[in-house]
Amino acid sequence: MSRIIRTEPNAILSKAVEYHGFIFTQGVVARDLSQDAAAQTKDILDQLDAILEEHGTDKTRILQAQIWVKDIADREALNGVWSAWLPEGGAPARACVQAVLADPRMLVEIMLTTTK
Repeated sequence: MSRIIRTEPNAILSKAVEYHGFIFTQGVVARDLSQDAAAQTKDILDQLDAILEEHGTDKTRILQAQIWVKDIADREALNGVWSAWLPEGGAPARACVQAVLADPRMLVEIMLTTTK
């Protein structure tokens, strides 16, 4: 039977879950919520890089991304940072929707599914 590996679990979530060579991240938000959407996105992607590295993989292995933005008008700023972060020819399947996020200062939240 395959083992489920939970990274930093608490009562309601794990930072990431690894199963059968797939890694599912939590929804990641910026650490500094006073920043604009582009800066929040950059911080989130830095955090995701660290999570993927911790699980022995990287952004070249991303299969799917789910992205929530507080204001769909921030999509252009997000896309600029996102496209610069992605490897050449490595764009995953992706959804990007406007949503009410848990804290009104949160402008972006990103969750990834990747493989090893």
